[in-house]
Amino acid sequence: MNTVLDTAVIGGGAMGSAAAWALSRRGRHVTLVEQFGPGHRIGASHGTTRNLNPGYHRPEYVAMLAEGLALWDELEQESGETLLARTGVVNHGPDPRLPDTAEALTQAGIRAELLSPAAARERWRGIRFDQQALHMPDGGQLNPEAALPALQRLAAARGAEIRHHTKVVDLQVTDDGVRLGLESAAGIEEVTAAQVVVTAGGWTEKLLGRVFSNNPGTGLRIPRLRVTQEQPAHFRVADAGAVWPGFNHYPGTGADYRGWYSPVYGMQTPGEGIKAGWHGVGPPVDPDRRSFQPEPGQLAALQDYARTWLPGVDADSFEAISCTYTTTPDEDFILDRIGPVVIGAGFSGHGFKFTPVIGRILADLATGTRPAPEIFRASR
Repeated sequence: MNTVLDTAVIGGGAMGSAAAWALSRRGRHVTLVEQFGPGHRIGASHGTTRNLNPGYHRPEYVAMLAEGLALWDELEQESGETLLARTGVVNHGPDPRLPDTAEALTQAGIRAELLSPAAARERWRGIRFDQQALHMPDGGQLNPEAALPALQRLAAARGAEIRHHTKVVDLQVTDDGVRLGLESAAGIEEVTAAQVVVTAGGWTEKLLGRVFSNNPGTGLRIPRLRVTQEQPAHFRVADAGAVWPGFNHYPGTGADYRGWYSPVYGMQTPGEGIKAGWHGVGPPVDPDRRSFQPEPGQLAALQDYARTWLPGVDADSFEAISCTYTTTPDEDFILDRIGPVVIGAGFSGHGFKFTPVIGRILADLATGTRPAPEIFRASR
């Protein structure tokens, strides 16, 4: 028997969970399928800290920030969970965009202040500053391990069906919508959905490749996505009295910046230390065939960074971490609808802060309410 669904959301990470939450709030019947179990560490939505870095100046992102800050507050109230620790975020280094960012945020009602290196060092002695810093007090750290279950629980309370350990093994666009083959412990089940929301992270191209190969005349295009294995680390805190905001450090020239792979992001993870990592420069990887082992050169360079720029940590005492990034060439997200297929992809590196906003946008696309901003079109 072929079960008929209204909306199937494929992928139960941050964005799929948010889409299920947003759709269920509109009274839509949602089925969320996730190939792994709750809290798995195979994709990109695990761990207990993600920076909510407000450091944007482009109007599309600034508008999403303002909406997101309000939605995170709403989600905390609705769930009864603390999801955001407002430690503030400080961005520093020779980035000429910092004044523009401060102005754009201030105009949007998001607090921002430029500080001298001396003023920044006085506040946050665990970090070395040699350039002006942009302090954004409304930023902080979000907790994925609390946020995802909260989103799914709230969606389920409004009637959404949450199905873990359920893998999509076939996806075909038909005249009636989308036919799905779902594999679980009970075997393979065939269902038809009026539309699907694909939020499959590193598995997006693997999944949608079947759609395009089976429907060559539809004009559908696979988004260009790059999947990498990123390898940040938690460094042990050496200065117990240091105060830690979230931080992003942009490189410049000179000996102190030699050997950098990219900008560096970081934050305090309670009980684990100071998390720091390169941004989106890990080795390309098949998400089903990961080693989970750090790349030695990048790890050694990250330790060198910590020795030079993080005087509040012990650079020789650390725990390596492994996660995946799925990114587009321009690092803008993909949020689009093509026929009955809604695509949400390319969020890694800076997407988690927008999770409830992305859920709202995906729900808009699934219900035909309004399109996403032009910069997120799949065909750009």
